[in-house]
Amino acid sequence: MALAVVAAAVTAVAVLWPLVPDPKGFDTHTQLGMRPCGWPTVYGIPCPTCGCTTAATHVVHGRLPTAIATQPFGAAIAVVGLLLALHAGYCLVRGRSFVDLIVRLRFGRWVAGAALLLLLAWGYKWLTF
Repeated sequence: MALAVVAAAVTAVAVLWPLVPDPKGFDTHTQLGMRPCGWPTVYGIPCPTCGCTTAATHVVHGRLPTAIATQPFGAAIAVVGLLLALHAGYCLVRGRSFVDLIVRLRFGRWVAGAALLLLLAWGYKWLTF
């Protein structure tokens, strides 16, 4: 499991590293061949995850304050993912159990906290859109 987490993080960094964060604060994902988000065109508001790829790209490039200002939820997910990968790598090197950490986490609280952060970040993105 630790190896899978490290591999996922390395893949994510490899995908995000060459991207240039869109100055609009969203639509960076179009550089990956994806279509632009339709929410701004159809509804005139950002989608709940609007700017997450842009924020994650800022995190990978070491611009944490800009990432948070762009999309707090996207920045938080990227940082937590990198920290989890660092811990997984540490477990691999030291021969410790990575699953031991996972078992001790209180998933209900993490999911509730993530959902709340997503809603708050969406409201923030809506206000700054």
